[in-house]
Amino acid sequence: MLTIWLNYMVKKRKDDTTEGKILAAARKVFTTKGMAGARMQDIADEAGINKAMLHYYFKDKEKLFEVVFMEGAGEFFPRINKLFESDASLEEMITRFVEEYLDAMQRSPYLPWFIMNELNRDADTFLEKIWAAPNRPNPAKFLALIEKEIKKGNIKRISPLHLLLNLLSMTIFPFIAKPMITRNLHLDEMQFRYVIEQRKTEIPKFIMDSIRK
Repeated sequence: MLTIWLNYMVKKRKDDTTEGKILAAARKVFTTKGMAGARMQDIADEAGINKAMLHYYFKDKEKLFEVVFMEGAGEFFPRINKLFESDASLEEMITRFVEEYLDAMQRSPYLPWFIMNELNRDADTFLEKIWAAPNRPNPAKFLALIEKEIKKGNIKRISPLHLLLNLLSMTIFPFIAKPMITRNLHLDEMQFRYVIEQRKTEIPKFIMDSIRK
């Protein structure tokens, strides 16, 4: 019985290691080639395994991508919620919000397209999956903070909802429009990343300058 248990634990550790290598390889391939351009063979080669072994763990590219996405969402959304629930000032919250979103998109630039595709395909199922508690974003405190600053006379009378939509649009749009932006402006990957780093400062400044009295 002890031998059987030991053999099981050895196999489990080996499986965990192999699966970890696959997920790391998938993240890299999806990041560099996108969802459409990635091939299972590319991921197998990056992980140092054969394609049959890859299919043993993940039957298709879509399933593997879903696991990678959910892993990222499980890290990202709780951080956003923690920020929303913090006692940060409005300016600090906006700055950190922008930084969190841009960093997440830099790590996984394929995510905006995947989210858009899934929302168009089956929005209800997709949102139920990624926003299961405690992942569901809850911006109520953030919106209330905006109203509080308005009543104090610190900022102009604005719509909290539109401010939130502006933040989302300004952070996510560059990644959705990346092919158009980089080609029309003749930006290489390093230049695009530099622009995104600049936006960590530019977006909060633009927002705060527009709402201050």
